Amino acid sequence: MKKLKKNSASMVAEARARIEEIEIQDLIQLLDDDNVVVVDIRDVRERQRSGFIPGSVHAPRGMVEFWVDPESPYFKEVFGEDKKFIFHCASGWRSALTVATLQDMGFEAAHLREGFSKWAEKGGPVEMPEPKS
Repeated sequence: MKKLKKNSASMVAEARARIEEIEIQDLIQLLDDDNVVVVDIRDVRERQRSGFIPGSVHAPRGMVEFWVDPESPYFKEVFGEDKKFIFHCASGWRSALTVATLQDMGFEAAHLREGFSKWAEKGGPVEMPEPKS
């Protein structure tokens, strides 16, 4: 088996040590704040299967860096707004790495520490997608 210089767990730990982490209860309190944008980076199939945080913006993990970069042809206007961005995934691993990378780019953001997998269990509202007809 090939030995890696760093494993994914150590990369997540390094990212978490230098980014802002938001607790579920704190994000629940921020959901009605017009200056907060919740960004879901999970795969579209995860959103369809498990639901999503009401009002969240979906930005697939593979496109985030391009969507936040105003010089990219893939830039999305929502990321040009002067707001607080809080990213999340299922467990907080992908979002930690994403936010650390965005911070390296100069884009300020935070992430939901425990992710969506604990969201509903801890009282967070969940919206289900409309069934396909």
